[in-house]
Order: sequence, then C-alpha cells, then structure tokens
Amino acid sequence: MIDIGDVKFLGEGLCRPECVLYHPDGSLHVADWRGGVSVIQNGQTVSTTLCDDKFELKPNGIAILDGEDGWLVAHLGENTGGVYNLNKAGQLTPFLLEIDGGALPPTNYVHVDFVGRVWVTVSTRLIPRIRGCNPINADGFIILIDKSGARIVADGLGFTNECLVHPHLNRLYVNETFGRRLSFFEIKEDGSLSDKRVLCDFEYGEYPDGLTFDVEGCVWVTSIVSNKVIRVNTCGQKEIILEDSNETYVKRVEGAYSSCRLQREHLDNPVSNVLKNISSLAFGGSDLKTVFLGCLQGTTIPTFQSNVAGLKPSHWSPAKWNDIRLS
Repeated sequence: MIDIGDVKFLGEGLCRPECVLYHPDGSLHVADWRGGVSVIQNGQTVSTTLCDDKFELKPNGIAILDGEDGWLVAHLGENTGGVYNLNKAGQLTPFLLEIDGGALPPTNYVHVDFVGRVWVTVSTRLIPRIRGCNPINADGFIILIDKSGARIVADGLGFTNECLVHPHLNRLYVNETFGRRLSFFEIKEDGSLSDKRVLCDFEYGEYPDGLTFDVEGCVWVTSIVSNKVIRVNTCGQKEIILEDSNETYVKRVEGAYSSCRLQREHLDNPVSNVLKNISSLAFGGSDLKTVFLGCLQGTTIPTFQSNVAGLKPSHWSPAKWNDIRLS
C-alpha cells in the first residue's frame, strides 16, 4: 500500500480536473470545468484550451484525438448532455447530441478505442442526476458510435461511469458507481455487447468511478467519497493501493446512500487529509509506472509511483475516429 505521504502534486489552478489522460509526448491532459481542457507539461500547467463559443461546456470525461483535432468531451450539463469535439484552436463542434430521437441527458464519459469506435456513458436519465445516486436506480446506459451510426448497446446500469475497452480481451469494462460494481461485456464483431458479468462488487464506502488497466491483467479503480485506489485482479479480488478516508464522513454518506437520501451536499463536501475526492486515474511516464489521479474538488493532480506498469492506452496509437464523425 502506498503511503499517503508519498503522493506528490502536479499543475496548478485547475478547475474540477475530473478526468486525466497521459500522452506519450509527456503531457497530461485534464478536463477543465470552465469549459475546456488543461495540459500539464513538466509538472506545470502550460495551457488551457477553452471553447470559444458562448455555450457553457461542462467537461467531465475527455478523449485525446490525433493532432489538431484536440479532444472529444462529454458534456455534463445541469439538464443537458452530449459529446463535443473541442479542437486545439478552441472551436467546439457537436459530435453526438441525440440518441433514439431524444436529447442526450447529462453525459458522463467518452472513450475512443483501439479501432476508432467511440463509447459514451450516461449515468442516469433522471434530472437532476443526484436522484439516480442510490442503490436501487438502474437506468444508466452505454452508447456505441461506429460506421453504422450511434446506438445504445447496454442499458439498465447502476449509474454508469467510466468505460474502457481492454486491448487484448475484446471486452468493455465499466464502473457502475452507485450499483457499486465493476462489470464487463464481451464485444461482438458488430460492436454489440453480450454476456454481462460482474468482476467485482464493492463494499462499504466504495463507489467506483474511474478505471484503467495494468500489464498483469488487473483493473485499477478510483473510489469517490473514500478516496481509494483499488486494484482488482482477474478473479475479482481487491487490493487497496492508496487510501485517504475520513470515517465520519464516509459513515454520513453511507447512511444517506443506503436510505436513498443522498444529496449533492454529501458528495460536494468531502473530508480527507490530502486527496480531494479522486475520480479517475491514468498510468504515464516513460515506463508507464507513474499514476496520475483526477479529482472532483482539487486544483492540482495527485501522483505516485507504482511497482507495476500500466497498459498503453488507445490514444497512444490513435485510430481514424474521423471516419465515423457524425456532425
């Protein structure tokens, strides 16, 4: 287990850096709640690209695209969602705003896989979203966008959060935050999903949010509220890698969650010593053994060293996502 005193911090002046991705050029790309993406190089925030539109973009999950294309951004609006392309010049272009004839609800995450397919998660259809943050609601879904168009490929999930395609197993892994489980699907040749299985059920104080893979076949998961990094092996067994929990705070959130009374005040005011409600993670560095953590309330990026390397993410070898542009 990593000692909390060994955690260091990168960047400065970040705004709700919920999602973090490492680029092979050594830069760290971070969602910025002010309406764009910030880039950290050599430990310092070097640039922030905000959309030049009057639209109030609220970036949650992001995906790195090739060259000047910039990023795909999941818009977590108060009442609306969608996925947008934000290019390096700050121009904002709609990528996906509707599904099945209706507007997308607030949208959580977007992932471009190794063959250029785009996967999108919506946590809940309920507005405000906090109504879906309980153990009984299960209306989250996953969208696939490929050359055949956009379609819902999984539904009835317990607050769908980050999802990633494993490059070797042909599986899509997804965190169900308030269902408190890490699930995976087999991906068929046409991109449809089948044979859903639960790899890991989480316990008291554990609310899985972000995820990534290591070279030993394990899934690394961040837990909001309890500020945990959890490593789940292929048998579903858990190992706590890092923790910065406050028992009084966790107990208060657990009481509200179990009685279906969870409100924004429970999630927006975390109590901890160092971490600020960690929400995502990425391996980086030349050996992919440096772990970077996104967070919901911080202004910097926590980082620590791992004994095991991560898998190279899909944006290290970008596929031709433009082939399926829907604009």
